[in-house]
Amino acid sequence: MSKSRAGESAMRTPLSLAASIALLLALGAPAASASGAAAMATVAWRADPLEITVPASASLGSSVVGSTISASLGTVTVVDSRGGVPPWTATVSATDFTTGGGSPAQTIAKTNIAYWSGPSTASSGGGSRTAGQNTAAQMVSLSAPAIAFRGRKQAGAPSFTSWEPTLVVTIPPLAAAGLYTGVITHSVA
Repeated sequence: MSKSRAGESAMRTPLSLAASIALLLALGAPAASASGAAAMATVAWRADPLEITVPASASLGSSVVGSTISASLGTVTVVDSRGGVPPWTATVSATDFTTGGGSPAQTIAKTNIAYWSGPSTASSGGGSRTAGQNTAAQMVSLSAPAIAFRGRKQAGAPSFTSWEPTLVVTIPPLAAAGLYTGVITHSVA
C-alpha cells in the first residue's frame, strides 16, 4: 500500500478472503491464496440424535480494503432423529478475524460480519422449517449469536434440513493486508 500525502489518494490494496467454518479470512495481494491455510470444522456433538454438520472450509475470494465481499459458506445440515415432535433451533456466531499480531489494523471485528441463511435447499421428512434470514435483505450482524434456522419434525420419522448460508464481510478502510482467520460456529439445540 502506498503512503498517502496531502492531495494524493492512497492506493487501494487488494485483499484475498477465505473462510472455513470455523472460518478463515484472508486479506492479501490479488495473487495471494488461502489454499495452504489450515481449516477447522465445528460440529455440535450431542447425546441425543439431533446433530448439525458444516463444511470444513469455504473461500470468500478476493477484495480490497474498504469494500464488502460475500460468499456462500457451503451446506449446513441439521438431522433430527429424536422421538416425538420436539422443536430445534440452529444458531450461528462469529469471532473477530485477525492477522499478524491482531492489532486494530489487523482485525476485522465481528461487527463487520453479517450472515443470512437463505431458504432450505434440501429436506426430508415432514414438519416445519423456518429460515432465520430468508433473503439478503434480512441479513443479521454476527456481533452477537443469531438464529440461523428453526424446525420441528413430524412424529415417527427422522428428518433433515439443509441450507447454504452467505457470509458478508465489510473490510475496514484501514485494514492491513494479510491472511485473516476467525471462526464461524453453527450449533443446534
